[in-house]
Amino acid sequence: MRTTVTIDPDVQALLRRAMREQGEPFKRVLNAALRKGLRAGERKPAQPFRQRTFDLGRPLVDLTKALSLAAELEDAARAGRRRRRAAGG
Repeated sequence: MRTTVTIDPDVQALLRRAMREQGEPFKRVLNAALRKGLRAGERKPAQPFRQRTFDLGRPLVDLTKALSLAAELEDAARAGRRRRRAAGG
């Protein structure tokens, strides 16, 4: 197929460099680059992502009330910051 396209200057420089390095004509370098670029999207990961997990043992606190524990810790931290500001620090 014969067609006309406008090639950006940076792409033209890359094609010219590839032509010099490979010793191949423009048409062959351009077609190879297009094939490689268009096929890149076809590849699928070799293996699906799997999250690694570890057994951390039994929890040291009762996690049935984890949200209330987090709230208590946050309240204590805020109170500590207020005390430090009031003390001038």
